[in-house]
Amino acid sequence: MLSSSTKSAANFPYLQRSPLLYFRLLGADGTGIVGGRNAAPHSRPYMASLQIQGRLSCGGSLVREDFVLTAAHCLLPVPYTVVLGADTLSGNEPTRQQFTVASAIRHPNYDGHRNDIMLLKLNGSAQLNNAVQLIPLNMDRLRARSRCITVGWGDIGDNRTVADRLQEVNVTTLSQRVCRRRWAQGRVPIARTMVCGVGGAAVQGFCSGDSGGPLVCDGAAAGVVSFSGRRCGNPITPDVYTRVSSFTDWITTVMNNN
Repeated sequence: MLSSSTKSAANFPYLQRSPLLYFRLLGADGTGIVGGRNAAPHSRPYMASLQIQGRLSCGGSLVREDFVLTAAHCLLPVPYTVVLGADTLSGNEPTRQQFTVASAIRHPNYDGHRNDIMLLKLNGSAQLNNAVQLIPLNMDRLRARSRCITVGWGDIGDNRTVADRLQEVNVTTLSQRVCRRRWAQGRVPIARTMVCGVGGAAVQGFCSGDSGGPLVCDGAAAGVVSFSGRRCGNPITPDVYTRVSSFTDWITTVMNNN
């Protein structure tokens, strides 16, 4: 059970970092991919849904039978459920596997902005099958203009138009130089442990509730959904992910010791 004294940025989806621009740490209001498409049934078997009383809070990805990778700001002071093997949020699919969180291990240097990564130890081990599979970790630094996807459930228009079925959207990664320049107006620091991406259309990307879900490049988890600008899918301020390759040693150490 999570400590009731823990405060999470997911409770405050709009945080002011400068007089010029807000950015959001994407969390607990249950919205999702903007400008995406339905994922083919069980085509993303690594996806996890983090739920509070049956309502989507965040996403995640299964990286070991008993561990889900997600964002540090998804830590909430209430117990939540991890659902695997689901394509929809409302369906009672026979492929669903449900767990509680035995422990949540947030990166020790998470400061509300940097190092936005967390591992959830499940109270049991997932049974791997066609609907539930592990996703490998990307161990190498991504190049700019890598073609990837982001996956999640929820709002398809940044207007509480909830999509019940799992959504996905194409993402192209940006260089650090380009991302830093685009975020410079708001004076939001882009660290080397972050990776930025934009959709192929004018308004495409992740939104609140997709937090913790994966940026998938060449079939591996290369990023964890962290924050975006005030408007979801706005290419002026690109979507920002935690860079998985910067944390593979930490991930391995946590899983080996828990």
